[in-house]
Amino acid sequence: MQKEKGSSLSPFNPETILAAHQRIKPYIHRTPVLQSRQLRELSGAEVFIKCENLQKVGAFKMRGAANAVFSLKESERQKGVATHSSGNHAQALALAARLAGVPAYIVMPKTAPKVKVAAVKDYGAEIIFCEPTLQARESTLEAVVARTGATFIHPYNNDQVIAGQATAARELFEQVEGPLDVVLTPVGGGGLLSGTVLAARCFSPATKVWAGEPAGADDAYQSLKAGHLIPHPPAGEAGSAPNTIADGLLTSLGDKTWAIISQGVEQIIPVTEEEIISAMRFLWERMKLVVEPSGAVPLAAMLKEKGVLKGKRVGIILSGGNVDLSKLPF
Repeated sequence: MQKEKGSSLSPFNPETILAAHQRIKPYIHRTPVLQSRQLRELSGAEVFIKCENLQKVGAFKMRGAANAVFSLKESERQKGVATHSSGNHAQALALAARLAGVPAYIVMPKTAPKVKVAAVKDYGAEIIFCEPTLQARESTLEAVVARTGATFIHPYNNDQVIAGQATAARELFEQVEGPLDVVLTPVGGGGLLSGTVLAARCFSPATKVWAGEPAGADDAYQSLKAGHLIPHPPAGEAGSAPNTIADGLLTSLGDKTWAIISQGVEQIIPVTEEEIISAMRFLWERMKLVVEPSGAVPLAAMLKEKGVLKGKRVGIILSGGNVDLSKLPF
């Protein structure tokens, strides 16, 4: 469902993001911004890389999870937090809950990678396994919330999560001397991208916001092109399932993230699997950065559009670095 213009922007202002940043500072890393001579020569642009692959739990997700957890009232904290996730949000929420001293209940599919299950357990969360379907995740989560009274923290379609993710771009604008012409992020559920839109509006209004998205999971591109929200079709429809090496970007946009993205993103650039792998390999080989395929997507998008961006000052947020080293695509 598409929201009315401006409906989801009203809770957000500079103070919202500044308060979120102040709230989570003790629990996150201020990740570095790096540059590369080879990248400058390759692209013709002045590129500033914000390394959220070096964030706690290896992804920007720690920002939103920490802001959501530490924004809870004391009465809510006592009952804990819950979510369904097999990825970075599961780890981030588990760690944020441990830091806050509150229980965390994470619904994970039985097929979740063992390394991610181990990480969530290590952070002290209670894992409840379910069948690997969205229906099973949601019904299991409902039962957990009913049993525990825990607060459901959505991975991206949550105001406090979005405000937390906005702090990555806010830091980027602080760390780079002078204005950026364009800032790029990847887009899956849209938490990082919508947060970046809000940060740009508040702290760098002349900066245009772009995103990269896998061509095999391009619901955000299709939505922006059509002017209304087009989620991935329900599972089971022939040929409908999104398919990409960038497994962190398989999720459809939410109504909250879409309402912001539809108003503040200039363009979304679909990239091929080959372009994603090439960008990922460049980051590993030339910049010595361990970045997962999802994190390499905005660099792939920038290189695809390097003719347009030549001579521009471009910021790129690398979203994460959690990659299975036994399954590298190169």
